[in-house]
Amino acid sequence: MVSTKKPEPGRKPNEFSLDHWMSKLETLYPEDQKDRIREAATMAMVAHKHQKRASGDPYAIHVFEVAEILIGLHLDYESVIAALLHDVVEDTAVTLEQLESIFGHSISVLVDGVTKMELMKGTSTKTSHDKHKAKWDNAESLRKMLLAMVEDVRVILIKLADRVHNMRTLSHLPEDKQKRIAAETMEIFAPLANRLGIWQIKWELEDLSFRYTQPDKYMKIAKLLDERRLDREKFISKVISILENEFSKANVAYEISGRPKHIYSIWKKMDRKGVAFHDIFDVSAVRVLCDTVADCYAVLGIVHTLWPHIPKEFDDYIATPKGNNYQSLHTAVVGPGGKTLEVQIRTREMHERSELGVASHWRYKEGSKYDPGYEQKIVWLRQLLEWKDEESDADGFVDRFKSEVFEDRVYVLTPKGNVVDLPLGATPLDFAYHIHTEIGHNCRGAKVNGSIVQLTYVLKTGDQIEILSTKTGTPSRDWLNTHLGYLKTSRARAKVRTWFTQQDLEKNTRAGKSIFEKELVRLGLGTLNHEAIAHKLGYGNPQELFASIGKGDVTLVQIASAAQELSTPKYDDAEVLKKTKITAAKDVKGDVKIYGVGNLLTTMARCCKPAPGDSIIGYITKGRGITIHRADCSNVLRQGRERLIEVSWSKEQETTYPVDISVFAYDRQGLLRDITSVLTDEKVNVLSMNTMTDIKDHKAKMKLTVEVSGIEQLSRLLAKLSQLSNVLDVKRST
Repeated sequence: MVSTKKPEPGRKPNEFSLDHWMSKLETLYPEDQKDRIREAATMAMVAHKHQKRASGDPYAIHVFEVAEILIGLHLDYESVIAALLHDVVEDTAVTLEQLESIFGHSISVLVDGVTKMELMKGTSTKTSHDKHKAKWDNAESLRKMLLAMVEDVRVILIKLADRVHNMRTLSHLPEDKQKRIAAETMEIFAPLANRLGIWQIKWELEDLSFRYTQPDKYMKIAKLLDERRLDREKFISKVISILENEFSKANVAYEISGRPKHIYSIWKKMDRKGVAFHDIFDVSAVRVLCDTVADCYAVLGIVHTLWPHIPKEFDDYIATPKGNNYQSLHTAVVGPGGKTLEVQIRTREMHERSELGVASHWRYKEGSKYDPGYEQKIVWLRQLLEWKDEESDADGFVDRFKSEVFEDRVYVLTPKGNVVDLPLGATPLDFAYHIHTEIGHNCRGAKVNGSIVQLTYVLKTGDQIEILSTKTGTPSRDWLNTHLGYLKTSRARAKVRTWFTQQDLEKNTRAGKSIFEKELVRLGLGTLNHEAIAHKLGYGNPQELFASIGKGDVTLVQIASAAQELSTPKYDDAEVLKKTKITAAKDVKGDVKIYGVGNLLTTMARCCKPAPGDSIIGYITKGRGITIHRADCSNVLRQGRERLIEVSWSKEQETTYPVDISVFAYDRQGLLRDITSVLTDEKVNVLSMNTMTDIKDHKAKMKLTVEVSGIEQLSRLLAKLSQLSNVLDVKRST
């Protein structure tokens, strides 16, 4: 982990001595390179002379800290100079031309690249148009960043070091800026450091971001770590003593140390596994560095001989490296005293590569040593740049970038044994599109490890995939429905959308209109104004909306949400409602807001069973508080207008609501089992189920009452039920 620097004894934090700073470089660079670094440092001090940081420190302190981080990464002198000068063009009177004339073209290109990499500046905008523009700006910034990285990856290394120091000093900014910068760091920069293999940067960025995005959880884990620190240190010392004795007997060359614990990684593991802090196996951990791979496996054998290993807690990343070229052996054992312990084992070269990633390339740059890890990452960066020709919208580009840089990946095999790297959750259909666009379009089935599986099967590391295809196949519109789980990757969805975009406009419009009307009927929303929904979703008329739905650019969830927002009460006397509404709505303890009154008993009407997202109305009963109905409920329409009161869903509701669903199908063996399986997968609670079968035509009608959290879950559930074999129709009962 890149350590936070403390001021030397006898000097104040905001004092700075260039001679003292240069003395740290004594053995790191040749004299001529140190002279150039001193020249850049002097220019930075003069250019930033009158500028201050939010902390009150001289601004020049920042650039020296950034440069020092790069020195710790063993970067070349050009990177150090660019780090010292990375803000002079943007924040001072110094021009790029002046830099080039003094320090040369290579350094001016680095400084220019860093200057252009300002990401995601403030995304809180007022209108949907502004939000759309901001997202495009973000996508364009990402593209510029990727382009700069491919031209010279040192640009992103300087930017990462700049972000590390900014995060270290984040406490001096207002809270809203702290959260925005921390969230941006967690979403973009930390995953990027991970993908580039620079773990010492990754860990620090994650921990600092976690500290500001979720301070309560951060402090809780930090306190738990601190409370057990002395016991943990004694335990680690004992473990190291035992291992050193055994390694000496086996004549294995080694270097052993306690492994620093990172708060964010502990929380992430607790959250993923649903366990408490005390159930995490690797809170206590040691790391062993060896000379050879053979020694690594010898050490592993010694560890497993000493202590029993914990099942499912062993990973061999030497035989199967991670996507960022990370290699190591990980095992968890029950150590001395019955305490759990994690042991990481790797060669010294693997350790350097894991800590420095692509930065380690510059240690060998002027020599003849080939760095395959570096070349592999440059190829990956070039592939990212091809997205601009595949992604039609900013959301897709940003989402795809995030899915590519995050660490959760699976590694599957082609029939010939080649390894394919895909995001966690990918399906055989994602695999098909990864291999080739036409293979994806023509895909009609898949075999995993020799057995036929559904196209929604979630791939696991080690699976061998064979795609079953036809010569003239075409994509299905269902593949774009995220509810159904056919595609995980943005890349594959973009290729399917592109195919539909290229088809006949009239065909897309017809298909989109059918999907649109079917979804409204299925959700029981009734006939709504198509023009209004189109405008709500940002289209000039319904035909444009239908065409976009047909191409797959608009999802069922978007349709449902827009329709719910626009559905209005069907009352002739709107003045009655207007009189019951006052300026401020009072929150009641529950799921709805009651306008004009507070602390009244509310119950959900059994006749229409409103769910979050439905347009609703309140009916004042005699002695039983207020009953909440759907606004189009026929029962409430017959009631006296003087008892109606305006209500809305509370933003804080987190409960579930009963909804009636009708399923029509041809009866078959296993139908009920399949329906139950879908309900279980969606974690939907079934309150009642009634089945009737017509023996003559073998048609079954089912009435279910289920609990859903809102309109999105309901839409997803109906879509999945409709995909079952023999199911003719599924809709919400009204």
